[in-house]
Amino acid sequence: MATVIDAAMREQLVERRQRLEAAVVVRDDETQLRHLLEEVDAALARMDVGTFGLCAVCQDPVEAERLMTDPLVAVCLGCLSPTERRALEEDLELAATIQAGLLPRREFAHDGWQVSYHYEAASLVSGDYCDLVTAEDGSLYFMLGDVAGKGVAASLLMSQLHAMFRALIPAGLPLVKLVERASRIFCESTLPTHYATLVCGKADSAGNVEICNAGHLPPLLLHAGEATALEATGLPVGIFCNEEFTSCRLKLDAGDTLFLFTDGLSESRSPLGDEYTTERLLALLCGSHELLPRQLIAASLRDLEDFCAGAPRHDDLTVMALRRA
Repeated sequence: MATVIDAAMREQLVERRQRLEAAVVVRDDETQLRHLLEEVDAALARMDVGTFGLCAVCQDPVEAERLMTDPLVAVCLGCLSPTERRALEEDLELAATIQAGLLPRREFAHDGWQVSYHYEAASLVSGDYCDLVTAEDGSLYFMLGDVAGKGVAASLLMSQLHAMFRALIPAGLPLVKLVERASRIFCESTLPTHYATLVCGKADSAGNVEICNAGHLPPLLLHAGEATALEATGLPVGIFCNEEFTSCRLKLDAGDTLFLFTDGLSESRSPLGDEYTTERLLALLCGSHELLPRQLIAASLRDLEDFCAGAPRHDDLTVMALRRA
């Protein structure tokens, strides 16, 4: 896989070099462009001699997520100058602000549906994807996913997913075709290692729900005091450019709830290293099925906090609950 990634990065850098050369010819003030051109040439040279991805100062590997985001990076975080470190911190803070602006309202009500969610990044930015969109026909689309990887690179891909679904939903495609189109675009515009697990659902005013689960953890259906897992129906989006997906359909009665989550919940660990697990979550939800979405999420987070007992969490955490009012 490393060979595939290196080849993709080289292709990306060569294409960037061609564009920069063309821009230098047509612009009068080309100082900055020439500097970028020199950086691209230096990165290509590092690939040729086998030092690409190694810090130019200490020779240790550069952080993979930074390299994925910017192939021109030549110095690891530990060797950044104070000025470079401050600039990076400011960029991350700005990225976190932009990402927060992409999130929907925390409390959402539409056509007999009550929705709430909790979104928590493991660091300044998150690779989890969460969105709610109302279509022109009155349908409510809900999306929750997890981009492979962490940090800045994953957050950029999360933003890409957000933009794709926001652009595709108004086209009125059937749900399965919507996910297939998004998966193809995602696959064609990212590196081979980039993919995302995703639950994409569509709910109407009569309580009918269609769900396409692309390799994500199963949503949990709370009905009459019981919790049922709705298993995945396909591979993650972006694995192959010609992926096909299927969906499942169900109807929620008044008081029924769909509970979606990322592995930042189910795979959190206690101080002893035990995993929280979906089974523990199922038991909690069965005893709390009458709660409203916001209350149900709060109860799950309290139980998670008790389980972790102060142990640090290293993954992004997103939880969404949709209740038929």
